[in-house]
Amino acid sequence: MGRFQALDDFQDDTLTLPIRFRDGTLRDIVIPGPAAEDGLKIQRVIEGGLTMAAGGAEPTEEVLDDARELDMYRAALGPRYDELLAGLDWPLFKHVALTAVLWITQDSDTAEKYWTSGGDPSHQAPNRADRRASSRAVKSTQSRGSQSGTSTRKATARAPKETAQD
Repeated sequence: MGRFQALDDFQDDTLTLPIRFRDGTLRDIVIPGPAAEDGLKIQRVIEGGLTMAAGGAEPTEEVLDDARELDMYRAALGPRYDELLAGLDWPLFKHVALTAVLWITQDSDTAEKYWTSGGDPSHQAPNRADRRASSRAVKSTQSRGSQSGTSTRKATARAPKETAQD
């Protein structure tokens, strides 16, 4: 068996986001992947929130207090945290931070969908017309049937079970 290639030779562990700062400058901000311990903390927070949501927790129930939320953002943004906090208004800062969180806990594609949606969940899912078109395409696709050469028997009715009498 051959020797594996070094992981960092082909896997990019950074997230680059084009961000317009409060002063009007547009910069590509490179956010490095978090330390393993920070990544695990972020993962636990997100999983905890998902577990609460799956368990029917009320949306008003607070998953993170303000301090824990900022700690999670600090872990996700790493050395760029202070620069971003100082240079952005809260809605933009939070959007950048949550994009990084999704990149860390999910993948680049999920983070990009969130980024381009502006945080609006309705823009992340396919629109209604696309969903309907996709559904029609699935319904109109013919089944290929068995490829093993077997055939399907017709179902026959079973005789009713005899019951023991007392």
